[in-house]
Amino acid sequence: MSDTTRNRLRSKKTLILEYREAHSLKRVGMPELKAIEAQLGARLGDRGKTSPSYIAHVLRAAGTRVETDTGSEGRYADTFLQEPYATRLRGLLQFGDFETAEKSLRNLDTAHREYLAAGNHLGARVVRALALKGKLRAQSLAANRRVNPEKREEKQEIANWFRVWLQAPDLFSEWLGLRRQSEEFQQKFRGQQPLRDE
Repeated sequence: MSDTTRNRLRSKKTLILEYREAHSLKRVGMPELKAIEAQLGARLGDRGKTSPSYIAHVLRAAGTRVETDTGSEGRYADTFLQEPYATRLRGLLQFGDFETAEKSLRNLDTAHREYLAAGNHLGARVVRALALKGKLRAQSLAANRRVNPEKREEKQEIANWFRVWLQAPDLFSEWLGLRRQSEEFQQKFRGQQPLRDE
């Protein structure tokens, strides 16, 4: 069996853990995540394409400390899985449809306000990084021509919701109510009803 065939049969997770072992990684940052990402691409070709977020998740599960910021590259890193934020924020980012996106943004907004009220500015930044990730993922789906046109339009709308929240969280709730009641929204997305306040 050739090395190429052997590599194809090995999983990305296995190769990440082998890299970790070979380089005795106890702590990694974005440069190491990018190096592992490049190594996976070199060894697995197109099948090796993965995000630094996934690599960070595998390394954390194996006990490696992953240190990334929530700045310009924070959108690629899974910073929001680090404690003490993991328990509070895990599962909040969802946007399968308008209802789950609205609920997700309201929950993120609540967490953001709680962190700010407690003076936890890092927590507030982590929530913003999570919302930015949601916006970027929704935009990516909206641009994907393999996704059906109706779903793409829905994802673009949801990306706009995340954008508005990121720009003006204090105005978001009122804006979203008006947006969902607007004639344009009603014509584009018939049958989509806003969530009731709980």
